[in-house]
Amino acid sequence: MNKTELIDFVAEHADMSKASASRALDSIIEAVTINLQKGGSVSWVGFGTFAVGKRAARVGRNPRTGASITIKAAKVPKFRPCKALKNALQ
Repeated sequence: MNKTELIDFVAEHADMSKASASRALDSIIEAVTINLQKGGSVSWVGFGTFAVGKRAARVGRNPRTGASITIKAAKVPKFRPCKALKNALQ
């Protein structure tokens, strides 16, 4: 499912216009992004938790030359589904 299909689904099931559903989805994405940028996490009961993870610096290899390169540390978004979502997939 892509973003357009998600907007169509929300608009149909929430009985709202596609424009309103699009604005709502964009607002949710923006809220999650801003909170993660601040180092926080976002928990949705019945869905899961978005959080910031830390990836340590490491040594990698350039696939073309085989030379060693240093890959710097990074912050990465992570998602942990809740138990109800996991059970829904079984």
